[in-house]
Order: sequence, then structure tokens, then C-alpha cells
Amino acid sequence: MSFSSLGLRPALVNAALDLGLAEPTPIQQQSVPAVLAGRDLWACAPTGSGKTAAYLLPLLQQWQASGAARANTGFVRTLGTLIVVPTRELALQVHEMLSDLVQPLQQPPRCRVVYGGVSINPQMMQLRGSADFLVATPGRLLDLVEHNAVRLGSVQHLVLDEADRLLEPGFADELNRLLALLPAQRQTLLFSATFPQNVEALADQLLHEPVRVQVDSDAGAEHASSPENIVQRAIAVDSTRRTQLLRQLLQDGQGSPDWERALVFVAKRHTAEMLADKLYRAGIYATTFHGDMSQGARREVLEQFKDKRWQLLITTDLAARGIDIAQLPVVVNYDLPRSPADYIHRIGRTGRAGHTGAAITFVTPGDTGHWQLICKRNQIDPALEQVPGFEPTETPPPPPVAQDGNGGIKGRRMSKKDKLRAAAAAEAAKKSD
Repeated sequence: MSFSSLGLRPALVNAALDLGLAEPTPIQQQSVPAVLAGRDLWACAPTGSGKTAAYLLPLLQQWQASGAARANTGFVRTLGTLIVVPTRELALQVHEMLSDLVQPLQQPPRCRVVYGGVSINPQMMQLRGSADFLVATPGRLLDLVEHNAVRLGSVQHLVLDEADRLLEPGFADELNRLLALLPAQRQTLLFSATFPQNVEALADQLLHEPVRVQVDSDAGAEHASSPENIVQRAIAVDSTRRTQLLRQLLQDGQGSPDWERALVFVAKRHTAEMLADKLYRAGIYATTFHGDMSQGARREVLEQFKDKRWQLLITTDLAARGIDIAQLPVVVNYDLPRSPADYIHRIGRTGRAGHTGAAITFVTPGDTGHWQLICKRNQIDPALEQVPGFEPTETPPPPPVAQDGNGGIKGRRMSKKDKLRAAAAAEAAKKSD
């Protein structure tokens, strides 16, 4: 099957070919015709499956077919397509592909990208006269609306990329404020690798008789199936010996035929700094990538990693989405992710675009229950290995018990509310004594 058979015009087919997109992926085969037909779309597919091109290509053709290419030749443009993403990195990635696709077009649309963490003034200057396509993170977009730099009343096409992340705490309120500013009559496209219950509710609220596309996942499931070209391994190890094990794996080259680069996920920014420092002092070229870094520093480090100037990139879940590193051979979960869905996003950084990859997860005795939950939710069952010399000896802690009479929750760490309840109960017990 070719892109032309999906209904795309030759100019866009050639633009896709220039990017190495010769044949449409399954998500593109099912999504492109639906978007071209003007239908609302609810699409779920694993990371690295081609979701970005699945909506950019047909939206560009819709822009051309609507006459916008002829009407919007002056300075002032009408914002017709809004693409909302959760992170700066994903915003830059989407905008980069969009810019590459429109470059060979005879009358290319005006495309802009805005995100937080940098000065708002240059972005306001870039938006003078508006744009045809705007890629934005929610917080910065609201700031620009308040500064009258962007008007959303003319938006005809709305894309929510990584919709599950946009509904997490910290994004949901901003997203709701944005949705209230958009016209009711529009085409809405929801894309993500996972669709938990809160996204189900959003889809019911926003989409009108949508086409639903599920690639390699069960309809309605909270998980998206793991890519088949990723070899998944789980290694039992004491929490205090994970760094030594990582060094051993690097030395032996286990888990992948090519350990020239690896993305290592940790839970906290402080852990990233400490681990990178230890590894660097041990002669391993390791550096960090996290939210405390400026946008400029993050872009520089990421480019250096892509150019293979660093062997290890120690990162938080900031890099679990929106980061596209060609032929990345290995992902390591030094710490387990907080949610089962994040596990899929993490390992999806490798094994992209048809390449093979390896995902290695360290499972400490204290995290065994949480690992079992991740496996159950994602319907995976990798054998829990032991590396000679690194057999775990730590005693797992007792499972947390909630203080509200409902008992503990298997496989889940104690929540903040449970911790507060436990502290209050302890304080009350002291006073009663």
C-alpha cells in the first residue's frame, strides 16, 4: 500500500518520501482516510508507530483543499489547525516534522511552535499575523491568549497528541480552559499510546461519532501492547547494587549487540544527577536530561546524545514521550515508572521505525509488587532473571496498609493521602498516651 492509495496528493506523497516514509504504517493506513473525510478520530497505537505523520499529512491536504493556501498569502493568517502536546520536546519534534513536510510545497502554510521555559516575547513576535498551523504546550498557549497574541475562535482542526498525558494533574485544568476557548464546530483528533478511563471520558465529551483506531492494543484497554521488536528483560537486584549492575552490563554488552548509547530512566532529578556523576567518575560518558535544565541546555544535550557524544543519558519520565532518537539500541529502567502506562512510553524510545531494541528493567525486592502490577496491566510476562554475583539479598518491606479501614492495595506504593492518614493516626496515638 502507498500513501497515494490513501488519497494523498502527489506533492504530499513526495514530501513524505523525502522523509523516508515510503509506505504507510498501520496507524497511518487507518487514520489518514478518516481525517481526510473530516471525521473526528480516536487513535491509539504504540510509540514509534507513526502517529505524528498520521495526522499531519491529511491535515496539510485539508488545508490545501480548503483554499487556505490561496487565501492566506498575505501577512495576516487565520489559525486553522491547533496541535496541543504536553512537553516542549514533543512540541519541537512535531514542529520539525511539520516543517520538513511543508518545505517542498509550492505554497507552504505558516507553521509556528510555542512552549514554556523560554521568553514569551520572541514567540509573540513570531505570531504577529497569526499562523496556519500552531503546535503548542497548554500553559504557554494560555499565556499567549491572555496577551492577545493568539486567537482561537477560528480553529477548525484540533489535535490532542499524547492525550492521556494532557489529562494528568497539572495539565487537565489548562486543557479544560483551552477547550472552552475553541469553537464547538471543529474536527477533533485524539492520539496517544494509551487510553485510560479519563481519556475515555474526554473522548465521549469532545468527539462526535468518531472513527476509532486501535493498533496492537485491545479496544478499551488501559494499555497499549509492547512493540514486538523490543526484547524485554527484568533483572532482580538489590537497590544498593543497581549502579554496579549497570556498569557490569555496559562492560559485558548484555541486552543488546550495541551498547554505544542507552537511555536510563530514574524516578527523581536528584537521582539522575547522582547516578550520572558516579558513572562519569568511573569513566563512562554519562550526562543528565531533566526538567530543572533550561530548554537550551536540554536541546544541546539531546543533540549531543543523538550524535553519540554521550554513551548514557540519565533521565526522568520527561524523556518518556516526545523524544525520537534514531536507532536507540537500549532503554534501562533503573527505577520503575510510577504508572504501568509510563512503562510502555519509556521502552517505546527504542525499537522505533522498524528497528530492534532492548529494554532492561531493574526490579528490587521492595518493588516486586509494583513490577507485578506493571506486568499485569501491560499483559507482559518477562522472566525475572538474576545476574551471577548480583543475586538480591535485601528483605522486601511489608506491604503498605491504608489507614481508612480498606486495607492495603496490592502492588501499589503508599499514596500521599495514605501517608498523611498514617502520620495523623500516629500523632493521635501519641496524644492519647
